[in-house]
Amino acid sequence: MKKRKDRLKELERRRIGAARLLQRDVRQAEVARRLHVSRQSVSRWAATLQAEGVDALRGPGRTGRKPSLDVEQRRQLGAYLLQGALAHGFPTELWTLKRVGALIRQKFAVTLSVPQVWRVLGQMGFSCQRPEGKARERNEQAIARWRRYRWPALKKTAPETDA
Repeated sequence: MKKRKDRLKELERRRIGAARLLQRDVRQAEVARRLHVSRQSVSRWAATLQAEGVDALRGPGRTGRKPSLDVEQRRQLGAYLLQGALAHGFPTELWTLKRVGALIRQKFAVTLSVPQVWRVLGQMGFSCQRPEGKARERNEQAIARWRRYRWPALKKTAPETDA
């Protein structure tokens, strides 16, 4: 099996070969037949050749799917997240994946699934954080008093055993 690097080099050779044929006024359908590629690919390469020249056909080009949020949108999303959930109309400060997805949909008109939101946040450097499990109404003085006086009275000692 060919390595990825070898496959990318082969694809580049095809694109450059197509460019040479197109520059000699060979029809796109004939270029596709000779190089064993789709006519759509040749059409795309011809448009790139005409707009940007042969050098634009060098290199691997874009591999994989385009990101759903561009660099600027990700920067804006990071700023929105740092403003807090309350600032964006959520009832608590807790950011959940569903809430982040709703924010992305609202601000950028892009709908992402929960796993996609997780992936985007990971790529942006955000990680899962769990809020402290302490109630806001917590009374630290009352807790300390209870621990000092009441708990020892309730605490049972282990029965002594003859071992």
